[in-house]
Amino acid sequence: MTKKNILASLLFVLLLSCNSKENKDSYNHAVYRAVHKGDTAVLDIHINDKRFFGRYEVFYHKIGKDSGDVRGDIKGDTLRGDFHFISNGGSWKRVPLALLKKDNKLFLGKGVIGTYFNLPLFLPEVPIEYDNSQFVFEKIKE
Repeated sequence: MTKKNILASLLFVLLLSCNSKENKDSYNHAVYRAVHKGDTAVLDIHINDKRFFGRYEVFYHKIGKDSGDVRGDIKGDTLRGDFHFISNGGSWKRVPLALLKKDNKLFLGKGVIGTYFNLPLFLPEVPIEYDNSQFVFEKIKE
């Protein structure tokens, strides 16, 4: 990873954390749900043209759940950010998150995850895969 990519990633994280002055009333609210092989995911987000934030929960069939917060930026038809959660009632974790808006649905992306200064991110040199997505979210409430 080049120094420019690393610095750009750090700047992205800093910009996300510095948007506390933004008017939260300008966001639209939506709830999405996806089911895959007995697992259910619920995404309750507030979204505008540039950013999103909210809650994300993944219920694993008879095992437990991951529950936490999502936040990130929107560029075109892609939502990219992170998911900060408690895994199955255990410890806190943070993973990158990518969602593709297509046909009024959100497709969860998969990519190669790396870390920089202990922050997880998708490696920029490896494309994020949206085909055969584990979760395809459909809007259930606005």
